[in-house]
Amino acid sequence: MPDQQAAPATPFDLVGGERRVREFIDRFYDLMDSDPAYAGIRSLHPPDLGASRDKLFWYMCGYLGGPQHYVERFVHAILRARQLPFSIGISERDQWMGCMKRAMESAGLAPELRAALGAAFLQTADWMRNRPEE
Repeated sequence: MPDQQAAPATPFDLVGGERRVREFIDRFYDLMDSDPAYAGIRSLHPPDLGASRDKLFWYMCGYLGGPQHYVERFVHAILRARQLPFSIGISERDQWMGCMKRAMESAGLAPELRAALGAAFLQTADWMRNRPEE
């Protein structure tokens, strides 16, 4: 029998699967909801964050290489188009990134993984900007 090489671990695997993704997404929204530093992005969300938590969790699972929960529910993720109704500038991008970095750290993700995910998230967050430079 020939050597079978294991498939490389996905970021989803490295994070620790669905339970761990849910942990850091919940932490992200807990921070957004409680820390005044994130008031700008909190104001872009509905009063009840339940649906937002679920949607980001579903999206993030697929984004990281895990189950495609978001696509199964909403066909295809046209992420930028879904954000167009909201005014997103550098301040909102930076708040989102700060909140996400703290959430990943709080969830105990390895520093190397946090750095790699942070770089990928920054590209996406910057692409979401729809307001001219401030």
